[in-house]
Amino acid sequence: MTLLTINKLTSSVGAEVTGLDPGRLAGDDALGTAVLDALEDNGVLVFPGLHLEPEVQVEFCRRLGEIDFSSDGHHRVAGIYPVTLDKSKNSSAAYLRATFDWHIDGCTPTGDDYPQMATVLSAKQVAESGGETEFASSYAAYDALTDAEKQRFASLRVVHSLEASQRRVNPDPSPEELARWRARPTHEHPLVWTHRTGRKSLVLGASADYIVGMDPEEGRALLSELLDRATTADKVYSHHWAVGDTVIWDNRGVLHRAARYDENSPREMLRTTVLGDEPIQ
Repeated sequence: MTLLTINKLTSSVGAEVTGLDPGRLAGDDALGTAVLDALEDNGVLVFPGLHLEPEVQVEFCRRLGEIDFSSDGHHRVAGIYPVTLDKSKNSSAAYLRATFDWHIDGCTPTGDDYPQMATVLSAKQVAESGGETEFASSYAAYDALTDAEKQRFASLRVVHSLEASQRRVNPDPSPEELARWRARPTHEHPLVWTHRTGRKSLVLGASADYIVGMDPEEGRALLSELLDRATTADKVYSHHWAVGDTVIWDNRGVLHRAARYDENSPREMLRTTVLGDEPIQ
């Protein structure tokens, strides 16, 4: 029996899931497995108008893997993190401006944590203008390389840092801000991530600072070119949010960003993160 009704949204990333009873999400292990399989195939799953309660969202995510509870205190429900520029709802709102640039979550952890496996967002309030979430497949980005490029890039390593991503939105930081950014350790990752499944993807985005052993400006130009090629309009799914929508994406194989919106906007997404169990290698 087919557990999910899936309609492709683009040829490379994204699918809509319809006809799903939200009450099943919290307690149906088979449904969780079906969601993981569909996520592997499509990168992004959109559940329109699901109107998940925060508690149900967390229970659903338990069917997918281990949940990140490290952001406790931002929301009354453990495992829920409010994504908003409203500092009264999230004291770390200033850092969230970096989400306006393409990125992969978890490339600059405070320790040696693996990148998140998946992220779930549910729309509580939406922006009057802007605020869409855009997605592009980093698997497709690798597949589109020429054979010569695949051979050339196989050995390249890239240093990722919080400072690199924050400078994009705050190019003139105060000494205090700069010190906070630099307190986060940098991480060196291969440009090409070879996954346990055998699939390969490119590790790109705002946190990618420079390529080891390459002239810094030359390396940054290459990283910028590859990101531009991966995120051309024909390769991007842009989700226009409505209150009650839920979206889940495979963070290991998908780049994402939020379209800019007014910093005084009431836009609020409720996020639950499923922790990763696979290193970038």
